[in-house]
Amino acid sequence: MTTNSAIDDDFTMIQSIINSYFTGLYQGNSSQLKAIFHPTAMLKSPGNFRSLERWLQDVETRATPESLGQPFNFKVLSIEIIHDQAMVKLECPLFDYFYIDFLGLLKEQGRWLIVNKIYTDIAQTTNVAAV
Repeated sequence: MTTNSAIDDDFTMIQSIINSYFTGLYQGNSSQLKAIFHPTAMLKSPGNFRSLERWLQDVETRATPESLGQPFNFKVLSIEIIHDQAMVKLECPLFDYFYIDFLGLLKEQGRWLIVNKIYTDIAQTTNVAAV
């Protein structure tokens, strides 16, 4: 049986990962981002499929939202934890995009890591539905 303390600890660890994710994106800090992703993680959006290494290279070579003076408007929409897996839904406005990210996390050997990321830009669409 999982105790409330263990659930609270997992939630706190996942929140820390999300905070690192947000600041890593905002500052373009690929080292910070790499530390919270599993090395085999893949990132997928409609028409775009990248390895973690490729995505980190892209983050390193672009201008950063921080350097462009853009606001830090990232937001957690939901966190769902079931045993050793979690799904996180985020709002990630970057540049002229308004991304909705779904991050899948697994807890292995006591450590949470992002194992996959799917995302889409909703800046130009209102096609959002919940079941």
